[in-house]
Amino acid sequence: MAQSSGAELALLLLGGFHTMVDEVSVELARRGHAGVRPVHEFALRAVDAGADTASELGRRLSVTKQAAAQTIATLEGFGYVNREPDPGDARRKRVRVTHRGHELMTIGGALFDDVRSRWAARIGPEQLEVLETHLAQLTEHRSFTAEDLQD
Repeated sequence: MAQSSGAELALLLLGGFHTMVDEVSVELARRGHAGVRPVHEFALRAVDAGADTASELGRRLSVTKQAAAQTIATLEGFGYVNREPDPGDARRKRVRVTHRGHELMTIGGALFDDVRSRWAARIGPEQLEVLETHLAQLTEHRSFTAEDLQD
């Protein structure tokens, strides 16, 4: 196999991401969650892990407070989060994941697992584990990881 360029590698990685996301998005829409994008699920997981203000969500997702506030508004429109008064400060609202939001996270996680299983069947579980290990090593200094959502 000929050595690919850096640009080709970037396109392959992006293509892999989009392939997974597209498969999951189609199935989520079929199950009543149309319009969901990856950032929505990442944001829900961050909110569920304690990022209950736009400022904190912005820090977790490495986006501006304004972008985080827009994401919260979108999630609220979908019924995935609601805002509740902060018991310690009546002027502040805390974001909470709703039952529908938890449903989305559960279904989305299972669907990503299904895609991963199909990929393991295609290239072999050992090869997929090696790929994941290498990608984890190559991206270890990235400011945003899935583990950041579990804090």
